[in-house]
Amino acid sequence: MLSRKTKYALRALLLLAREHGRGPILISNLAQRESIPKKFLESILLDLKRQGILQSRKGRGGGYRLARAPKAIHLGQVIRTLDGPLAPLPCASQTAYVRCEECRDEATCGIRIVMRQVRDATARILDGTSLADVLGRVERAAKRRRTAS
Repeated sequence: MLSRKTKYALRALLLLAREHGRGPILISNLAQRESIPKKFLESILLDLKRQGILQSRKGRGGGYRLARAPKAIHLGQVIRTLDGPLAPLPCASQTAYVRCEECRDEATCGIRIVMRQVRDATARILDGTSLADVLGRVERAAKRRRTAS
């Protein structure tokens, strides 16, 4: 399950992706447009900046912008940055593996086998979906909605 922090981050990043190439956006503008508490958003954007997902500029004409093109920023990276590993169990994680105390034999543990499949499928989807992909899906959904009305 995604944390509120990650949901807010994705909303802010999608707005920055829509505005990509138009210059930086002020935190106050992002917070207002996406209905995100400003102080919370400041913390989120700093985390994303530290990970190289965002860039910022101070002063007049300042604000935040994507560090790379929307097609080069994938949801998996954002989620791992803020929420940690994608695996539902530590024993299924590739990046934060921890053996379960109660497990007798990992090689034949049915729960671990299935949770690794869940992790792999989740990673495949999230690591293969960029901000640009999401924007494209939103546009197609809006177009279908307009034509259905």
